Amino acid sequence: MLELVRNSLEDDKAEDIVVIELAGKSSIADYMVIASGNSNRMVSAMSDHLLRGLKAAGMKSIIAEGKDRGDWVLVDAGDVVVHLFRPEVRAFYNLEKMWGLELPESAQPFASKEA
Repeated sequence: MLELVRNSLEDDKAEDIVVIELAGKSSIADYMVIASGNSNRMVSAMSDHLLRGLKAAGMKSIIAEGKDRGDWVLVDAGDVVVHLFRPEVRAFYNLEKMWGLELPESAQPFASKEA
């Protein structure tokens, strides 16, 4: 399923795709995938495409939240949890830091890029 998620996001030109292995660290999922889209419309479209792909692969219990706003969409596909963000929202929440990773350079807030 992780490969399906990654392929869907790559096909949709998602930026800064990060895969965090959660097995042994958390019981919520085996993997967390974080990616960015340039606009609310792009984030919503990526989530729609991902949901269609997961359903076509036979997933039945998929939960998606935040699609209407498109700032941050959470897709819970059981073993894989996907967070799709606009870059500034991703930088604000910085989920990577919670798991001991650095925010990708291109996802850094503009102020820190200039420093």
